[in-house]
Amino acid sequence: MFNLGNVHLVIILKIIDTSKSNVSVMHKIVVAITGASGSIYAKVILDKLISLKDQWNNLSVIMTTNAHEVWKTELENEEYKNYPVTFYNQQEFFAPFASGSGQFNIMIIIPCSMGTLGRIATGLSNDLITRAADVILKERRKLICVIRDTPYNLVHIRNMETVTLAGGIICPATPSFYSKPASIEAVAATVTDRVLDLAGLNVNSFRWGN
Repeated sequence: MFNLGNVHLVIILKIIDTSKSNVSVMHKIVVAITGASGSIYAKVILDKLISLKDQWNNLSVIMTTNAHEVWKTELENEEYKNYPVTFYNQQEFFAPFASGSGQFNIMIIIPCSMGTLGRIATGLSNDLITRAADVILKERRKLICVIRDTPYNLVHIRNMETVTLAGGIICPATPSFYSKPASIEAVAATVTDRVLDLAGLNVNSFRWGN
């Protein structure tokens, strides 16, 4: 005969054990910053990721040449140089996340230009960003493209569909305002916190209904 009480106890213990293992997961994350407008999103997400360093053991960043110029134009500084992370240029194909064996499990492209999205959608791995995205998709890991352009033409929409069907997540940089953000950083955080939620990180953020 089955002892139903013991069965329930085993199930509860398994749930507790699974919960503990999820908390202890350490992520390997690559953030790509392209030359699309929206450097504030890149800044805010890097700031938040640094504050969440207990949840990752590798945070690597790729910045395009245009991304450097857009950052300096929009934010009027070069503070990206101060982040305690490893930076790569677009042609460093020996970067660990250029191969599935590097086991990076999250890639966030923020902001993601429509040119970058198009190259990912067509499998054109001609630089480190598109190669890394290709790797993430083929390994069935998490790719999040924070697109910012507006409006969309049909080419954009079809590229978004292709990347979505391949397993990527399209997250437009569309802020929300029900949390009553009081600064431009807070407005940007309504997007970046959502991105980090999608990535599977534990984030202290505004929650609807709380």
